[in-house]
Amino acid sequence: MMKLRPYQNEAVNAVCNDWQNEGYHRTLVVLPTGCGKTVIFASVIARAVRKGRRALVIAHRDELLQQAHDKLLSAAGLPSVFEKAEQTAVGSNSSVVIGSIQTLQSWKRLSAFSPDAFDVIVVDEAHHVMSDSYLNVLGYFANAHVLGVTATPDRTDRKDLAKFFENTSYEYSLITAVGEHFLVPPIAKRVPLRIDISKVRVKAGEFMADDLGEALEKYLTEIAGVMAVECRGRTTVVFLPLVSIAKKFCECLTNAGMKAVEVDGGSPDRKEILDGFNAGKYDVICNAMLLTEGWDCPRVDCIVVLRPTRSRALYVQMVGRGLRLSPDTGKKDCLILDFLWITAKHDLIHPSAIIAKSDEVAKKMDNLPLNAELDLIEEAKKAQKSVEEERRNALRENIAANRQKKAETIDLVAFAEKHQAPELLDYEPVHKWESQKPTGKQLALLERNGIDTDGMTKGLASRCISILLAPSEKQLKCLRGAGFCPDGWKRSECSCVISVLIDNHWTVPDWMAPAEEFNPADWDWSDYRRAK
Repeated sequence: MMKLRPYQNEAVNAVCNDWQNEGYHRTLVVLPTGCGKTVIFASVIARAVRKGRRALVIAHRDELLQQAHDKLLSAAGLPSVFEKAEQTAVGSNSSVVIGSIQTLQSWKRLSAFSPDAFDVIVVDEAHHVMSDSYLNVLGYFANAHVLGVTATPDRTDRKDLAKFFENTSYEYSLITAVGEHFLVPPIAKRVPLRIDISKVRVKAGEFMADDLGEALEKYLTEIAGVMAVECRGRTTVVFLPLVSIAKKFCECLTNAGMKAVEVDGGSPDRKEILDGFNAGKYDVICNAMLLTEGWDCPRVDCIVVLRPTRSRALYVQMVGRGLRLSPDTGKKDCLILDFLWITAKHDLIHPSAIIAKSDEVAKKMDNLPLNAELDLIEEAKKAQKSVEEERRNALRENIAANRQKKAETIDLVAFAEKHQAPELLDYEPVHKWESQKPTGKQLALLERNGIDTDGMTKGLASRCISILLAPSEKQLKCLRGAGFCPDGWKRSECSCVISVLIDNHWTVPDWMAPAEEFNPADWDWSDYRRAK
């Protein structure tokens, strides 16, 4: 098995725990592009296979299918067979099948499998799961545990996904990934070139590609001139709305002195082009949305989105192509050029979308100064701090205006400040259960700790309780010093183990050795207390 990064290990453990102990069947993992979602689901599958179970991975593009096949073999030592086009897994003894959704949606191909053929199903790029093709296939294998992996932070998409997935097992933010040096920082620069797309029509909630191409064409030479200056010394990917526009823009870039190449689904030398770009043969690669998923080139450190969109998920996929680490090339960050799109349509996505936790934060970030390279994470922190302060003031005013607080309780704002958990103030229920009323047990625990529960939902109560039950830094330090690995332990479990150490004169008893593998959740503490 490939050694997992800490957050990847946490994600795998969270999924398995939700399936085995929490009773969930359909769970979601959300993490940024470039953080190894394939490694995570390969590890989940490996655990299932070791228990004699069969797994199915579903995706919608050949690149994703091949990527899953390769990673399962390299990361987990698991061979797999394909169910796509002329290749079939029917009759195979392989524990893992990798299936194309386009193939599996055919009743003839789907019904060749038993409804109980798979115990685990992974949906790669899970933001597509609400389409009829996916729902039909997943409905056929209704008894299987389902893991969806996605990079989209779109709150609207998340609520749609909550109609299928029962919970989010694990989420790793881009800010955390950059802070822990698993992705490079995104740098944004607003370019003072106004591109008028006010007459572009919208269909099914998105700008029409043909209209975008027509509106964009007259700006191509000017944009190429800007890029010849701004993108100098960088490896750049440009996303455009149409193949014809991508080809024309490639010519404009070449005329501007850049080594540019265009690639599309019909390119006969597509592999050679991509290999050449990966090897540094070109400065810029132009494409009409071909490279949004299933393509990785770590050396990319500049993204130009000339396909404006209203979809946060699509924008994140495009920008995510440039955030991977590339130590061999000396890559330090990823520059995102943001042009001034003139549009009468609402909800045009800007670079803030990849960082902002809420629309309020995004709006504050969208007015960044022109012609300045700004660290998006730092700008997001400033905007988030401002929004949180505004929210605290509004909450306090509302509390003062509507009711007399009990002297012995603290409100949510004070609780969030005390425990350094500002994310509580930005919390919104996503899954159905999160919007329900708290249970009596939850209310009793919160009220015992002096927390005001007025207006609290079950999901918010759960988050507050998780903070209350988390071990203290003093407990963790003590246990680590004794040789334990207390990550994931509850506060009460830490207390029990520390009590044993105290009773044993601060030495680890034999029945706890080796300490680093001991898990208090597996021990019957009632037996110990009776013996004591």
